[in-house]
Amino acid sequence: MEKIKIAKIVNVTGIKGEVKLYNYSDYKERFEELNELIISGGRDGDITLKIEKVRYQGEMVIIKFEGVNDRNQAEKLRDRDVCITEDDLRELPEDTYYLRDLIGMKVVDDGAYGEIGILKDVIQNSAQDIYVVSASGGREVLIPAVKDFIREIDAEARVIHTTLIPGFIDGAVEA
Repeated sequence: MEKIKIAKIVNVTGIKGEVKLYNYSDYKERFEELNELIISGGRDGDITLKIEKVRYQGEMVIIKFEGVNDRNQAEKLRDRDVCITEDDLRELPEDTYYLRDLIGMKVVDDGAYGEIGILKDVIQNSAQDIYVVSASGGREVLIPAVKDFIREIDAEARVIHTTLIPGFIDGAVEA
């Protein structure tokens, strides 16, 4: 079964074995709905740990795992990825998608440009998501993921339909 990375253990906190997670999703409360997590990236391979307690420090998630009872044990988990299985993914509202499901979709402009390319990545550290599209000739096209440009996502056909303004793609950069 595929593992899905949802966080990273970035630090320990206190002396009772708690770890601090950097959460990759926009729904930090998901940790309260889970019973266990897969911790990967260590020399000993993946380990599954049961969640004993969850609390928050701003946007950071603080977790106490069963069997991790002191700072030294918690330190061994630092810099490791936190994963779940597909069975633990939550149901998303209509017209909402997991990024991993969008990557690889064909991107088509329903106006002048026609087929643009394949969605290769999504940049999430700006005011809105930015779709990075691998276009012909090794170019990359950056499309803001806003309703003005993204008209429809057809998950079944794996096509993202856009409506771009004239001249939009002319500024595409070489990869």
